[in-house]
Amino acid sequence: MKKEYVIAIQGAVTAVVAYLSDRLGVLFPVMCILVFAMVADYFSGMMASKREALDHPNDPSYGWSSKKGAKGIIKKVSYLCVIAVAMIVDYVIAVAAGYLDITMPVTAFFGLLVTLWYVLNELLSIIENAGRMGGSVPEWLRKYIAVLKDKIDSEYDAGDKGT
Repeated sequence: MKKEYVIAIQGAVTAVVAYLSDRLGVLFPVMCILVFAMVADYFSGMMASKREALDHPNDPSYGWSSKKGAKGIIKKVSYLCVIAVAMIVDYVIAVAAGYLDITMPVTAFFGLLVTLWYVLNELLSIIENAGRMGGSVPEWLRKYIAVLKDKIDSEYDAGDKGT
């Protein structure tokens, strides 16, 4: 590949990353972590399915299939849709607060909360996949991530009951 093309691609990628970082603020690095976790979960799920297929060669219910893979991708796209909705809620609240002259300490509350919840969900799934592959997973790590995820859920539930 010509050096000019490489430089052009690097410049375009840098511009896109800078724009997204500026627009999303604190949400951008968390979204990057989520995308990385989604890819890692997808591939670890494929590897776990392959391991199960090797362990159960005569059982067609084990193993990777394009149908399961497509369902996994669709599920991950649905995560991004829910995050987009949460970001829209953040935007609407910020605009309404601006019209009412209310100063908001943060502008990405729901988007950040939902994204963090999905990051924790993906991390739990990666740990489960590692266990399915035969790796030993520290139980304290799985519990710690589950507690964090439950904490987000319980904070929402506690706040929801007050209304």
